[in-house]
Amino acid sequence: MSRTRVCPRVLIVGAGLAGTATAIRLLRFARGPLEILLLERRSDYRSAGVAYHREGNPWDHVFNIQAGRMSVFREDVLDFVRWANSEADRRGWPEPWAELEFAEQGPAPRRIFQDYLIERLAEARREACPGVVLVEADGEAVDMEVRPAGVDVTTCRLSASGLGAGQGPEPTLLRAEHVVLATGLELREPPFAAEVVTHPSFVRNPYSAAGVRKLAALPSEATVAIVGSVLSAYDSAGLLLRQGHTGSIHLISRTGTMFRTYPAGHEHGVLRLPCPKTLLEPYRNREEFLARVRSEWETACSAVARDHPGVDPAVIAERVAKAWEPHLPGVIERIPSSELRGLLDEFSTAIAAFRVGAVEYTMAVIERAMRPCDGPVKLLVGTVERIRPTESGRLAVSVAASGQRHAIEADLVVSNFGREWDYSRVGRPLWRNLLRRGIAVPHERTGRGLEVDGQGTLLGPGGKPAGPISAVGVPREGDELVRNGRTGAFAFNLASIKNQSIAVAAHVVGRLELRGDGLARDVAQFLGGVGNMEEAARGGFEEAVVLEVRRLATRSRREREMLDSRLGDRIRSMEGIPALPKDASRRDRLMRIVANRAAVERLTDVSVTPRQLRRQLGMANAEEPGD
Repeated sequence: MSRTRVCPRVLIVGAGLAGTATAIRLLRFARGPLEILLLERRSDYRSAGVAYHREGNPWDHVFNIQAGRMSVFREDVLDFVRWANSEADRRGWPEPWAELEFAEQGPAPRRIFQDYLIERLAEARREACPGVVLVEADGEAVDMEVRPAGVDVTTCRLSASGLGAGQGPEPTLLRAEHVVLATGLELREPPFAAEVVTHPSFVRNPYSAAGVRKLAALPSEATVAIVGSVLSAYDSAGLLLRQGHTGSIHLISRTGTMFRTYPAGHEHGVLRLPCPKTLLEPYRNREEFLARVRSEWETACSAVARDHPGVDPAVIAERVAKAWEPHLPGVIERIPSSELRGLLDEFSTAIAAFRVGAVEYTMAVIERAMRPCDGPVKLLVGTVERIRPTESGRLAVSVAASGQRHAIEADLVVSNFGREWDYSRVGRPLWRNLLRRGIAVPHERTGRGLEVDGQGTLLGPGGKPAGPISAVGVPREGDELVRNGRTGAFAFNLASIKNQSIAVAAHVVGRLELRGDGLARDVAQFLGGVGNMEEAARGGFEEAVVLEVRRLATRSRREREMLDSRLGDRIRSMEGIPALPKDASRRDRLMRIVANRAAVERLTDVSVTPRQLRRQLGMANAEEPGD
């Protein structure tokens, strides 16, 4: 492709939740000319991904968590609820959603999140600074090569207006100054289903249009086997039950873990609990370590029940798991890698159940169907060994459980979203090529995701940045665990993506602004000279950070420009700060970069809830209860 661009390009590979959230932030943060190219290989996944696209989410699929926690902006807690109540186009919505007044603690259908993201992306595009443009393209990135000036990305089936020559079925080369990988979940092919992958009675992906159609068309008396008991399994079972299913539904779970129902009026909260000190002792063996975990866990849960009577018993485990996150990196550091991987494999589902529950809308129908014991939904604890076709057209499911063998003959088998977290096993050309080139390296400690630095930049085999390539979302699972203590799906879900999109977008914009004039060196020298920023705070730095926080969080271009002007005035008035360049222009740019980094740290502070964050930043308003 000929290079006629006069502004830098950031290529985002994947236009689902992570890619869209990052594009929104780039559109907001960029102050100079920038082309943001948002590439998606599946047009139906654009601004949605597998979890939210309309065709794979019927109206009865609701968010696992409350609607009030679904804002794509961490600093604007109720944005999604406001949009659903006052901006969403409800023409064509069925009951009860068409007339529902959405509440912070209530449910919301997952499929409307795609419309929400589309509209917020369009708004960010309208309110971007002059010269900041968004290009949405269909196509698949299959290879990358790092060059001195950026990254050459090979794409297939590229289609978009404004990209110049090279569109069509042949491979096309795109050049970008920075690439953001937001590729989402990768499917794992279950070995037990090798004989039935293409069988009409087997659903490999329950969030596909074909999978939903099979569930919807199933006779009410049919026998169904659902492999897994995580929250996605409840979506499939709930869909069947709400359409009047009376036949047996078998939830087959390796661990038998069932998720909790959030209590009515539940609000996310963060408690300060003592560090589980015994977990920081040397790791001896699995049995001894698990005994320490159980002891510390029971002590912590008892302390919450005793000292925080306002916490509903149903969410005590969630409060403890969240409170432990700051201490987990120190705990994990003491566990050998092979042992850590084994613990994660064995307890990942249980960890997820401790860390998150589900709304009553989803859980109530499942729990009713499991009571009495002869209800239509049955939990079978065991491991699926094989699924094979029978002469009758049904599928025979063999399950090993406690030394016994169970056989279920089902009219439909649903294999819940088994994802591949080991990128050395992912079959997509992009990942095979990135690993082959040493641009991406599987996460060594956990075997989950990729090696990245603290800013999300991919690291090569030597532990150094492989190039101007960042990751957002699922590829950062292992790093989120060992760096930030984020467990279960919280290592890659909306909560993490909110923070990662802020940090990556700010890093990319800052890197592009620093190009070519040695200012990066000045930034490093300044940060080394100021230390804990106390001297800077005396010179007015704190006010500059507050202004930058508000600029980053503001949706209106006019207001951002006003805040940017005030920030410039504040920086020019600073006095008595050491280690600053003598040149006024370089001095001002440096202070803007440093203020930006401090503002990003505050916006991504996970030690507080989003509502607490707004209070701390002086951004709370009257529409938020308790503010």
